[in-house]
Amino acid sequence: MWDPISTTLKLALITTLFLMLIGTPIAWWLSRSKASWKEAIGAIVALPLVLPPTVLGFYLLLLLGPGSPVGQVATSLFGQALPFTFQGLVIGSVIYSLPFAVQPIRNAFDAIGEHPLEAATTLRASPWDCFINVAIPLAKPGLITGAILGFAHTVGEFGVVLMIGGNIPGETKVLSVAIYDYVETLEWGKAHVLSAGMLAFSFLVILITMVTEKRLRNRLI
Repeated sequence: MWDPISTTLKLALITTLFLMLIGTPIAWWLSRSKASWKEAIGAIVALPLVLPPTVLGFYLLLLLGPGSPVGQVATSLFGQALPFTFQGLVIGSVIYSLPFAVQPIRNAFDAIGEHPLEAATTLRASPWDCFINVAIPLAKPGLITGAILGFAHTVGEFGVVLMIGGNIPGETKVLSVAIYDYVETLEWGKAHVLSAGMLAFSFLVILITMVTEKRLRNRLI
């Protein structure tokens, strides 16, 4: 039972790191850009919120498979095709969890408004200084919320990880897939242990997110 737990935690930590590195600049651009087509980009980022996981997993298989240009480049770089590998699992998880990180961070950037950034500009701060020293500290509640939700959502994934990662013990078998296996083989005790753990984890994530957001917003006020 420990193999899927360790694989899930490893996947969630790596995915969360990439979500913050990729999602923060995307959220900043969506918040600050004046481009008329930015909402189309926002809709693409948010697609996993409404798209069935199996559909997303299917197209990721086609995109990352050895028959596609992306898959051929990945094969030359990694020496193997990405589907049914841990690396492929990370890519699928980042894409699937991206809106859960981007949306709260974008909302936090939107809430900053123009005045703090304009004040920094009048003090001759560069755009990079405004982003790092003004926007990021003020958006801390959204950044923390995005990280927590991205981590939690990755832990609870099923459809995408099963499609793109399969069910390889010690490599791509995560908690949700392990629970499914235990139910299929009528090992109710193990399924109960993992499911109860996931239930408690989900409750703690929601509670911690709410408490953290409240405390951070009170400090900023």
